[in-house]
Amino acid sequence: MKRNIFLLSSCQALWMSSNSLMIATSFLVGAALAPGGFPALATVPLGLMFGMNMLSTIPASLFMKYAGRRSGFLLGAGLGIAGGAVAATGIAGQSFILFCIGHGLLGVCGAFAVFYRFAAADAAAADFKSTAISLVMAGGVVAAFTGPNLARATRDWFGGAEFAGGYLAIAILYSVAFALLWWTRIPRPGMEERAGGGRAMAAIAAQPAFIVAAAGAMIAYGVMNVLMTASPLAMQHHGHGFTDAAFAIQWHVLGMFAPSFFTGRLIRRCGVLAVMAAGAVLLFAAVTAAYTGTSVAHFWSGLVLLGVGWNFLYIGGTTLLTEVYRPSEKAKTQGVNDFLVSGATTATALSTAALYSGLGWHALNLAALPFIGVALLLTLWLLLRRRPWVRAQS
Repeated sequence: MKRNIFLLSSCQALWMSSNSLMIATSFLVGAALAPGGFPALATVPLGLMFGMNMLSTIPASLFMKYAGRRSGFLLGAGLGIAGGAVAATGIAGQSFILFCIGHGLLGVCGAFAVFYRFAAADAAAADFKSTAISLVMAGGVVAAFTGPNLARATRDWFGGAEFAGGYLAIAILYSVAFALLWWTRIPRPGMEERAGGGRAMAAIAAQPAFIVAAAGAMIAYGVMNVLMTASPLAMQHHGHGFTDAAFAIQWHVLGMFAPSFFTGRLIRRCGVLAVMAAGAVLLFAAVTAAYTGTSVAHFWSGLVLLGVGWNFLYIGGTTLLTEVYRPSEKAKTQGVNDFLVSGATTATALSTAALYSGLGWHALNLAALPFIGVALLLTLWLLLRRRPWVRAQS
C-alpha cells in the first residue's frame, strides 16, 4: 500500500504539473490562435479538455472495473503523451484545431488520472482511507512549483512558437508517469467487484451522504475553476504581467495541495463534515479577499484561500463518497460522481471567459457566493442529521 501511495502520489504530481502549466498558458495561446482573434474562443481548448474529461470519466471507471486500475492508468498516461505532442504541434503550426485536439486527448488522459485517489483508498483500511486519499493528493504540491516554472522556462524553446515547449514538456511529464505506473502493484478487481449488480444508481444517489459528497466536490471544483481561470485575465486587465500571474497561480496550486499532508488527519480527528464545512468557509474568505482589491497581494491571498478551501471540500467529499457504495457498486458510483464533478468544471471552463467579459472580476466573485452557500448548508444539514438526538427523534 505504501509503495502504491508513493507512486500514485508521484503520478498525481506529474498530472497536476501538466494541468497547472496549461492553466497558466492555455488562455494566452488560445487567444493568439483563435480564428479571427475572437477572445471568447480563448477558453475553448481548456473547456474541450474538461469536456472530454467529463465524457470519458464513466467509461474510464468501467474500463478499469474489468481491466484493472494499472491498465487504465497506463492507457491514460499514453494518451497524455499524445495530447502534449499534438498540442505542441498545433502551436508550432499555428493551428487552433490541432491545439484543441491535443487538449481533448489530455482530457481523456485526465479521466483516468482522477481515479489515482480512489485507487489508494481502495487498498486502505477504513480508518486510513482519508489519509491515503490526502497523501496521493499531496503530490500536487510539486505541481505548484514545476507547472508555472516549466511554463516560464519553456516559453521560448521554439522561438516564434511561444509556449510550444511547454506542451512538449507535458508529453515528457506523462512519459515519466507511464514509467512510474508500470511499477505499481494494484490488485486486479475481484469477482464481487467485476460481477456488477448492487443497487440501482438512483438509489445510491438518493442517499444524503452521496448528495453532500457530490455537491460539495462539484461546487468546490466549479467555484475554484471559475475564479482560478479568470484570475490571469483579471490580472492582465489590471496591469499585472505574466510573471505575477504565474506567481499567483503557483501559490494557488500550493494552497490546493499542501494541506493534503494533514487533511486526512483533520478528517479523522474532527470528522469529514466539519472539514467540508471549513472548506466552504474558506471559499467565502477567498471571495472576500478577491472582491476587496486588485493588487497582486489581493489576487495572491484570494487564490491561496481558494486553494485551501477547495482542498478541504474536495478531499472531504471524496472521503464521504467512500461510505455510500458496496464493492459491486464502486465503479459506477465513482464514475458518476466524477462525471458530475467534471461536468461542473467543463461548464465553468467553457463559460468563464464570457462570464468575465460580461460581469467583470468583482461581479464574477459575487456570483460564486450562492453556490458556496449551498455547499455549506448541505454540509451542515447532513451534520445535523447525524447528531444522536436528531437520529433518535427521526
